[in-house]
Amino acid sequence: MLEVLHRIVQEVNAAPDLGEALRLIVQRVRLAIKTDVCSVYLTDFDRREHVLLATEGLRQEAVGKVRLPMHRGLVGLVCERAEPVNLDDATGHPRYLFIHSTGETEYRGFLGVPIIQNRKVLGVLVVRQVESRKFGDDEVTFLFTLAAQLAGAITHARASGELTQLQPTRSPLNRYLSGQPSAPGVATGSAVVAYQLADLDAVPDRTTSNAPAEVAAFREAVALTRQELQLLKVRLSTELPVEEQALFDALLLMLESDTLVSQTVERIEQGQWAQSALRSTIETHARVFDNMDDIYLRERASDIRDLGRRVLTHLQMDKPREITYPKKTILVGDDISAVQLAEVPAERLAGIVSAKGSSSSHVAILARAMGVPAVMGVTDLPVGRLEGLDIIIDGYRGRVYVSPDPSVSDEYSRLAREDSEISRELEAMKGLKAETTDGVVLPLHLNTGLISDVMTVGLEESEGVGLHRTELLYIVRDRFPGEEVQFESYQQLLAAFAPRPVILRTLDIGGDKPLPYFPFAESNPFLGWRGVRISLDHPEIFMTQIRAMMRANIGLNNLRIMLPMISKVSEVDELQMLIRRAHDELLEEGRGVVMPPIGVMIEVPAAVYQIGEIARRVDFLSVGTNDLTQYLLAVDRNNPRVAAIFDDMHPAVLQALVQIVEGAALYRRPVSVCGELAGNPLAAVLLLGMGVDSISMSAGSLLKIRWVIRSYSRARAKSLLQAALRMTDARQVRELMEKSLDEMGLGGLIRPGK
Repeated sequence: MLEVLHRIVQEVNAAPDLGEALRLIVQRVRLAIKTDVCSVYLTDFDRREHVLLATEGLRQEAVGKVRLPMHRGLVGLVCERAEPVNLDDATGHPRYLFIHSTGETEYRGFLGVPIIQNRKVLGVLVVRQVESRKFGDDEVTFLFTLAAQLAGAITHARASGELTQLQPTRSPLNRYLSGQPSAPGVATGSAVVAYQLADLDAVPDRTTSNAPAEVAAFREAVALTRQELQLLKVRLSTELPVEEQALFDALLLMLESDTLVSQTVERIEQGQWAQSALRSTIETHARVFDNMDDIYLRERASDIRDLGRRVLTHLQMDKPREITYPKKTILVGDDISAVQLAEVPAERLAGIVSAKGSSSSHVAILARAMGVPAVMGVTDLPVGRLEGLDIIIDGYRGRVYVSPDPSVSDEYSRLAREDSEISRELEAMKGLKAETTDGVVLPLHLNTGLISDVMTVGLEESEGVGLHRTELLYIVRDRFPGEEVQFESYQQLLAAFAPRPVILRTLDIGGDKPLPYFPFAESNPFLGWRGVRISLDHPEIFMTQIRAMMRANIGLNNLRIMLPMISKVSEVDELQMLIRRAHDELLEEGRGVVMPPIGVMIEVPAAVYQIGEIARRVDFLSVGTNDLTQYLLAVDRNNPRVAAIFDDMHPAVLQALVQIVEGAALYRRPVSVCGELAGNPLAAVLLLGMGVDSISMSAGSLLKIRWVIRSYSRARAKSLLQAALRMTDARQVRELMEKSLDEMGLGGLIRPGK
């Protein structure tokens, strides 16, 4: 039976379309378990029917025409229960429904298994027997396995419109694929699939007898790739400021680094041909980032692989491919890279849809910076079938409509017009303070990091930097950056914002995000060697960074230093001692440094419960809601199986934030929030009600949050907060705040229309 199962699975996977897959299933299953009938019914959720779409043993003319009302018959029973129904005499069951038009006789034996995807029963796979027959456990699991194979194919067919073609009497489905809303806005256009230029995984292991020639070919491919990236960077510079081009600088730096080039050359000189040597080097580098938890750093794996594919393309061909981009291009791909995005002429790019990635992906960050709607992480996206199809993307809700019918298109055209109106209203927020209707000012700061979110609007409209991730300097290099390199980088950032404050977070690596040149493995990286734990174990790394920060602050005096992942009071004491030592050393060297304010990130639950003792020792506190939520709810936000449980508006998270603010107030210490929660219009009002002193976010959220703050009084915000704290579920909190924003005329900030 197992061999038969494997053969059927291979045939189904190789089927060119869903219709052929269904035909193969019913034919092969009927023969494999020696039954009289095998049929597949698919669920039409809009019409609330189960439609016969394939059969072997019943009348073929009934296919597509026989429709069973939902919750009727034994097929409806399988769908309701979402579990198998196995009967030796179905005719005696109260839910038995005789359908004359299928040509069936009174079949007694019945086995139906659900076809399930993402908790939804997409259909039912049924086998029937004229004689009484109770199907065995091995036969039940056999059908279960095949039903799981069908689930993905059905989802893809529904998304691409193929399912509609299988049901000629059916009007197009107004259904959509779901992903992560990653850049706000609504867009319509024609899909252009961004497929990979070359397949590194397909490169075979080969030896070479002419290593010098292979080395020369590799170096030439690297040079061509470098030239290609430089041209793309120049073209993108007309759309984005210098700060947003950090990714291209990082990729170019990798091409110039000794590590990537020299390791590949070394492999060639050891006998490998250039292509497999490149593959091995790229995979070694990419795996380091694959194992990281931090989204901003893990996304570098896809950038590294994309870089490798581009070099491989030049190794394999003389002339790069040429693509025609329609006037309104929706760029679609399995794992779109920032470089592929840059290849699309900016005036033709309407939107982005990616099967992989998240709202923190490089592409999502660039999309927000460019003002282009994006939906990432669309897991059921049938990428290979979408080229040239009409696409609508809803970057507010994370929805993708493929070949939508006219009613959907008309509705989204209206919403796009409303979106444009909102954008014009947001422009009116420029130059204004985030001041409530009762006169409370809430400073809005910027988060900057791997790809800096310092757009022009961010540089001009923010009141400083609330979180700067210093990891970039370490990630793009093949060794620890020295004091001078760090000094120059920090000084540039401090000078750009002076006299506004800039909070530099000390190096936050380790455990789940090791550096390529500082790797180590741990069984549980979430609870491992990371953040300040590494700083304390390696004071030489920490002291070098602190010295560079203090030197960069000379003459500017807008530096704030923040310590990440604090879990106990003694860590604060030890780190402050090291900071004072660095300060004293610099004074002894004759440098005019001053002691900057020192703060900590509150992102570990233990720190919440010791907030008073921590606040007494530092100058300010900043809450990292991403990690705090992850630890409080015990949810890996990057795990797709449980990501839906992650919700930073959970009442427990809100209660922890209130406790932090109240504990800090005892020592009159300011509290900032710098996680994703701060840039959420729904949450900004609640943070205002808590009495936080500032919030920090990406540049794309600044004007929206300013509009929200200017629409509320603190008294109203406090009232909403008290209502939210009485709730038991994040969904209830969101509904409360959505209703409130709608009442204030701000519903368009969180979704296109009401």
